Amino acid sequence: MDNGVMANCVYSQESINGRRDFWSCNSDASSADHLVIMVNGILGRVTDWKFAAEQFIKELPEKVFVHCSERNVARLTLDGVDVMGERLAEEVLEVIRRRPGIRKISFVAHSVGGLVARYAIGRLYRPRNKTRNGTAYASEDHLKGTIGGLEAMNFITVASPHLGSRGNKQVPFLFGVTAFEKVASCIIHWIFRRTGRHLFLTDDDEGKPPLLRRMIEDYGECHFMSALCTFKRRVVYSNACYDHIVGWRTSSIRRNSDLPEWDESLNGKYPHIVHEEFCEAIEKCETSLGGEDCFDVLEEELVMGLSRVSWEKVDVSFHDSRQKFAAHSVIQVKDHVTHKEGADVIHHMIDHFLT
Repeated sequence: MDNGVMANCVYSQESINGRRDFWSCNSDASSADHLVIMVNGILGRVTDWKFAAEQFIKELPEKVFVHCSERNVARLTLDGVDVMGERLAEEVLEVIRRRPGIRKISFVAHSVGGLVARYAIGRLYRPRNKTRNGTAYASEDHLKGTIGGLEAMNFITVASPHLGSRGNKQVPFLFGVTAFEKVASCIIHWIFRRTGRHLFLTDDDEGKPPLLRRMIEDYGECHFMSALCTFKRRVVYSNACYDHIVGWRTSSIRRNSDLPEWDESLNGKYPHIVHEEFCEAIEKCETSLGGEDCFDVLEEELVMGLSRVSWEKVDVSFHDSRQKFAAHSVIQVKDHVTHKEGADVIHHMIDHFLT
């Protein structure tokens, strides 16, 4: 690399199988002790998070090492949230083994990747008092448990369908038409296979509850909620409008009655951030809904289950953007040219990131 390259540049290493890792070339890559795993959405690619990864390294040089997940791309994203979660967990452990100096871990995930990451951390969770490589931790933070032996820092999802995609306006391109939504629920597995069943809560593996229902508690060998509790921060970035793939309610873990009013930007530095709130953890309580509408009861269970931990909720709007109809991709800056209007969301993420 010639001497004319800027000091805090980004170095990327690509392998034959598509691995893309990022770190600051201003120092030895081993100096970073914080692993950031970035996870793509359905039919996504390894490069979907390229812009964000480069910005993380530019703004947090020598602090973070970024790995863009490679195991669940293209048609592999149709194999189901559980299968993808298992693959992601194995991939994370491989990255940790390659870099013994890593001490902390965070996840940044887009769309269905948020559900995959939630599944993976359930597999990676290690209860309190466990050690890594035979070495006990001194920090009291680790009494909460670890993720793959690492201190859990930030768990961030971007336009992820935490309540699934079934239900009124959870998939906005169906226009909220009940007939369309019911038909979609019946045929989605023809298009998106097992992942579609998981998203529409129609899976019934050996008589078990739908996977998303199982993921609001510690179920079997998967410690889904214990893993979420382990993170210092949990954040959801949601499109308040113009996201035709994932609705505002499901991505922000809210009921219709909880959706906030918003107007314009809160801060000139982040022109597309229109609302922010910190939601304290609440005790689990019985649903107030009647039993006639099973789906409403199930959605209420998902809301209440996920609300047992605190969340930072950041609402985004591209209503004035030239690319507003591509909001689902713009919020991630999937393409650094076409979707560049979402850059402020990435910078908001970095500015509030715990390292």
